[in-house]
Amino acid sequence: MKTQPIAYVEHDGNVAYITMNRPEKRNALSVEMMEALVQGFRDIGRSETAAVAILRANGPAFSAGHDLAELRDRDIDFYRREFDLCTAVMETMQSIRQPVIAQVHAVATAAGCQLVAACDLGVASEDAWFATPGVKIGLFCTTPMVALTRAVGRKKAMEMLLTGDPVTARDALAAGLVNKVVPPDRLASETRALADKIATASPYIIALGKDAFYRQIDLPQAQAYDFAEETMSINAKAADAREGIAAFLEKRPPRWKGQ
Repeated sequence: MKTQPIAYVEHDGNVAYITMNRPEKRNALSVEMMEALVQGFRDIGRSETAAVAILRANGPAFSAGHDLAELRDRDIDFYRREFDLCTAVMETMQSIRQPVIAQVHAVATAAGCQLVAACDLGVASEDAWFATPGVKIGLFCTTPMVALTRAVGRKKAMEMLLTGDPVTARDALAAGLVNKVVPPDRLASETRALADKIATASPYIIALGKDAFYRQIDLPQAQAYDFAEETMSINAKAADAREGIAAFLEKRPPRWKGQ
């Protein structure tokens, strides 16, 4: 029997699924896993049919973070390559045109929590929980901190980073780490429903908006408005903006051109 690779991409209509498949190691982010994720997201980004991507995982954990066995007693160059590759995963998810939704069925810790924080959206099972516990083993979750502090408030992020204590799915929702918490048996369907809702919009406009969101998020307000004004002016000239406005005024469904 042919076995599935460590991470793989599947397409179902206009939704792409990328699945972490290292259940025996709780989907730890080994070099092989991270390389597969980067390649998978790049492939999705090049897809002409995928409008939304869903990141999910097989096994008892969403992801337990970095593979600690791989990190043991290495030289500084290895560590630099390791964490550079991890950053590449997060940045690739945010750079592709499709919104990426984390479908979190279970524990997401350390760099696994970072994955969730770096996704554009997140849906979690009531059974899921989150943590950045590196401080407990002498390895502060500094790279997960980057995504975490951009997803939740400072005080909550510092609490998670300094104590390493777990956060329930409900607490993660309240903190802004995920968008929705649902019963386990509805996780897949609710995540897909969110993806399908997004996919009804123009893929061109969604891509433009996602790119603009990350470009403006850390700019000073005045610069953010300057950038947003120019982006919205370009958007208003787009064929799909013209079609969307016309469809609204004519009380009919829009027919997107993807441009």
